[in-house]
Amino acid sequence: MPKNIFVIGFDNFNYALLEPIGKKKNYRFHSLLATNEVKRQKHYFPENLLSKAEERLKQFSGSIDAIVGYWDFPTTCLVPFLNKKMGLPGPSLQSVLKCEHKYWSRVEQSQVTQDIPKFCVFNPHDKDVRSKINLAYPFWIKPVKSFASHLGFRIHNDKEFKESIAIIREGIGRFSTPFNYFLNQITRPQSVADINGEFCIAESIISGRQCTLEGYVYHGQVEIYGVIDSIREPNRSTFSRYQYPSHLPQRIQQRMISEAQKVMNHLQYDNAPFNIEFFYEERHDHIWLLEINPRISQSHCDIFRKVDGASHHEVMIDLALGDQPDFPKRKGNFHCAAKFFFRTHHNGVLKQVPGQEQIQRVKKRFPDALINIHVKEGMRPSDLQSQESYSYELGYVCMGADNEHALLDNHRQCLEILKFEFQ
Repeated sequence: MPKNIFVIGFDNFNYALLEPIGKKKNYRFHSLLATNEVKRQKHYFPENLLSKAEERLKQFSGSIDAIVGYWDFPTTCLVPFLNKKMGLPGPSLQSVLKCEHKYWSRVEQSQVTQDIPKFCVFNPHDKDVRSKINLAYPFWIKPVKSFASHLGFRIHNDKEFKESIAIIREGIGRFSTPFNYFLNQITRPQSVADINGEFCIAESIISGRQCTLEGYVYHGQVEIYGVIDSIREPNRSTFSRYQYPSHLPQRIQQRMISEAQKVMNHLQYDNAPFNIEFFYEERHDHIWLLEINPRISQSHCDIFRKVDGASHHEVMIDLALGDQPDFPKRKGNFHCAAKFFFRTHHNGVLKQVPGQEQIQRVKKRFPDALINIHVKEGMRPSDLQSQESYSYELGYVCMGADNEHALLDNHRQCLEILKFEFQ
């Protein structure tokens, strides 16, 4: 009998990666909540989303074998909530919130590692808010619940601080209100009992070579199956590409893996995938833990497929079914791969974006290239939801090659064909 797997945030891109898994393993995928219900909304209402999901599950006549999701909040909290209600495997909502709540996560991390920045919590609505931050410039500020650097600012002086606080005050409610709904479903420890989604965290600057460890916990055993380099633009705030496999020395990767295992076990996170971001500061031979995400990164799915021969959707599905993952290694068609972002710092009206003709020219030259354009002619980049604070993501292309030199050359050729122009 086929197993029925319900997906929160089902979209065409991920369906193309899930479909071959379904055929191979006899799975049937069903959309539980559509992408436009859980992503890029101006407002989120968890009660409504949960009610819709529960009603759709109730109306289904077959077996309900797993519920999965690969997007950030609110999907990350919807999945464990529904899994518990349906008696399905997965992490507790509390352990997920320990990862999602940036201040709570730091408090927990500080109990088992020193490889984290200095940090403090503050209420951006306070009148004399700067006096509540015991850090000297420069530092980062961000809401305790955000993602993709949304409302995250690198602060160098009082002027930047004042401007950034004004923006945060205006926009923080988009995520704080739905996040508070999930916080209210659990009992928090005294140290964070009063720190809800309206608060922000300030952190000292950490830097170095950034990477992401993709892993999972199965019955308390923490496993890491891939390390991806996160390469930034010169402004040090904006990602230019994710590249796999990592060029970091194996000894450094192993130190990060050991830290990840220690932290994830301390959080009591279990039977689910995660990714955890680190910096390696070469000058002092120091690693820094940046953040933890209680999900797979769907940004890495296609580059895993190109190098390892399978998307790590398989890891997510295996765990959701209560099984230990058996992910392949280096069985793909390429030795390395990357997800390259099309970004701009300009917010003018777009008069030209890559069309099907240009995309097909790239596909003819690079048949395995995966291209996604987020914008249309006549739009401004600011019309997109959930953008970072320093640039706009117009789209991306995933490409593979036999070595890094060839990979970067392939990307250069791609940029010569795919053009964005502003009025």
